[in-house]
Amino acid sequence: MAAPSSSTSAYPQTLHGCAGCFTCPRRAAPPARMWRSPCRCLEPTPPHPVPGCGLTPSHLTLFLQDFESACAYMFQPDMLVMRVVEVSILEPEVPLLKTLPSRPTYLKVFVPEYTQELRLELQGCASKDSPGCPVQLTVGTATLPRNFQKVLTCSGPTPSCHVLLPSPPWGRWLQVVAESLAGPPLSVALRAEAVLTACRPWSVTLQRLVQNGSNPSNDTSESQSLPPPGHQTLGRCGQGCRDPFCLLNYPVMREDMDVLSVRFQPLDGVAVLVHSDSPSIMRLRLDSGTDSGGSLTILLRANKTEIANSTLIAACVNAASPFLSFNASLNCITAFFQGYPLSLSALSTTASLTIPYPETDNWYLSLQLVCPESPRDCEQARVRVETTLYLMPCLNDCGPYGQCLLLRRHSYVYASCSCKAGWRGWSCTDNSTAQSVAQQKAAALLLTLSNLMFLAPIAVSVHRAFLVEAVVYLYTMFFSTFYHACDQPGEAMLCILSYDTLQYCDFLGSGASIWVTILCMAKLKTVLKNILFVLGTLVMAMSLQLDRRGIWNLVGPCLFALVIMSCMWVYRCGHRHQCYPPSWQRWVFYLLPGISMASVGIAIYTSMMTNDNYYYTHSIWHMLLAASAAFLLPPREEQVEAWACSQDLPCHYEICRNDRDDLYTVT
Repeated sequence: MAAPSSSTSAYPQTLHGCAGCFTCPRRAAPPARMWRSPCRCLEPTPPHPVPGCGLTPSHLTLFLQDFESACAYMFQPDMLVMRVVEVSILEPEVPLLKTLPSRPTYLKVFVPEYTQELRLELQGCASKDSPGCPVQLTVGTATLPRNFQKVLTCSGPTPSCHVLLPSPPWGRWLQVVAESLAGPPLSVALRAEAVLTACRPWSVTLQRLVQNGSNPSNDTSESQSLPPPGHQTLGRCGQGCRDPFCLLNYPVMREDMDVLSVRFQPLDGVAVLVHSDSPSIMRLRLDSGTDSGGSLTILLRANKTEIANSTLIAACVNAASPFLSFNASLNCITAFFQGYPLSLSALSTTASLTIPYPETDNWYLSLQLVCPESPRDCEQARVRVETTLYLMPCLNDCGPYGQCLLLRRHSYVYASCSCKAGWRGWSCTDNSTAQSVAQQKAAALLLTLSNLMFLAPIAVSVHRAFLVEAVVYLYTMFFSTFYHACDQPGEAMLCILSYDTLQYCDFLGSGASIWVTILCMAKLKTVLKNILFVLGTLVMAMSLQLDRRGIWNLVGPCLFALVIMSCMWVYRCGHRHQCYPPSWQRWVFYLLPGISMASVGIAIYTSMMTNDNYYYTHSIWHMLLAASAAFLLPPREEQVEAWACSQDLPCHYEICRNDRDDLYTVT
């Protein structure tokens, strides 16, 4: 395979990042004074990072408990890339003469597909006043969180040394850094050579699969006729090469189902033929850049009747290149990757593996039949393994105690489980801190039954003929009750509509309740008040659709309503030349208690509510909000009853008039 062309600056030498300014209140100073710490620069990426798209996630957890003042954090990433200019290309089996100065020398070699191993040799090392080969060789790029670079120090008396890399990454350039250990004034002359050992694959084509489907016995005979695995030096085998095969390659079809939902399936269905001569390989393409935000799940299943007692089906899952050395070891370690081992036997015929947030690369599933006790038992053995391979957003959809959430930033999508009731883990299966069923039911009852406090403002509104306000309070009580009943985990959950619909209606009802209460306190004309009722509700509905959890969805309309109420009260004070409301009993027994309960409820909602005390603080918020609305609603007009009769007719009909609505009815 020909190596693709690349520029001399293929690898960045260093990459630096700076972030981390924060502001906290000083304990010894007054609360109004703040102190700012100096910006702290973090360098999460070491020198010689792996090429490609790099992501730097940041996570901040704030717990607003008691009355602790929170710190203000600012994350400002800054990246500086320094590229390597002089990079020499190391061609396979072509010696490269180099003289190492005091600074590092950079080389690169292209590794084609089906490369079984790579051998890097340094020969003819010579340095003045320094015996042996004083050279340090670093192969590979730095990766996080683990660094699998290969470092070889050639400090022995011999003028040559080498490093052997089994299963190097396929289809990419491999960086090699050579440094002289002889000291600054001295240089080292050497000859570097790369030797690639190729692996000849047997590809299962669609034509062969069709033939095997029409004649099942044909597949077994062909598989048994496969020669044992072998290897050869790359470039020495032409079209007439008869060397034995070293792997059986099964083409895999990728089917994109949804966002972060991909299914992989072999072309012949689900079964893969596994034997002892050479490994069976399946390649899973997760190199699109948008597949690393989910969880890769691999399920293997074999028929118990096909597995002998001393037979073991070994499997390895690796990125960048497959594991091919099953006959030597079962550790699933390639050149720069620690793979994930799996095994099937007569006692355990199923195996599963879940890899959260897999690396963006080509992943390989390798399977081979192994007989540790008696290798002769595996010579004629053949086992079909059923594979289930898929990528999904969350494992098991986070179970009954979690919710799968998607985070989208530009073209990257990541999924994560939001666990409830103290459950933890990738799929909310860790119950070490989980609540009991009794605690979950108690929390559900607190959050739902606390909404019955809205019966008080509903009764007051009906009694005082505020029918629109009563309907809004009834709407809020209904949807808040069933939203919190649906927001519970496990057995305590009850949903009459979809969760998203109930949440939207609950948020809209809470904002509308505060909006109509404040406007009702302003005592506007009926037509103007109804117009503002509808207009404010429509604006809140629009803002909730844009950003459901935005703070201004509630604060903005409430501030506007408070401005209208304040202007009307100031106007009445100036017009009547006395304080409004004029009655001190109104202030002492209604307004001050209502304002106090509303203030305490807002303080609890904004500064004291956490995940641990959510059930209690949010229930208190429900009760304080409903009670404050009952106290803050204005009284009826004192001159005339709400539905007083103005005239008695001799025909026993009465014309009733509502002074506030100017409505006339005949009863």
